[in-house]
Amino acid sequence: MAKMERKTFDTPAETRTVEKGKIDVVKLAEVTVMRMRLEPGWVWSECVKPVVGTASCRVGHLMYVISGRMGVLMDDGSEVEFRPGDVGVIPAGHDAWIIGDEAFVGIDFQGGADYAKPKE
Repeated sequence: MAKMERKTFDTPAETRTVEKGKIDVVKLAEVTVMRMRLEPGWVWSECVKPVVGTASCRVGHLMYVISGRMGVLMDDGSEVEFRPGDVGVIPAGHDAWIIGDEAFVGIDFQGGADYAKPKE
């Protein structure tokens, strides 16, 4: 039987930093959740790509947007903008950037285990 757990982003299990971004990671029994704070000017291909060494983001996301706006361009050319209150799925194979002058804060329930981990 599964047991109840409570964690907080105030004391994350791990914090990852990238240029113009901070990722707090909380680990629950079977889920690794991350809170991303990405500053204006953050672009995945400029700020995370050098860390992970892939042509596009290879991590899928299941995300809820708290604040800010993010544009996402899939490798197939499709594009979407995420805004506060949005819930969305972003499959692996994309680039992303912050739109405007407000920091983006989002909670990701899928990509936390692998996102922004350095290439080995």
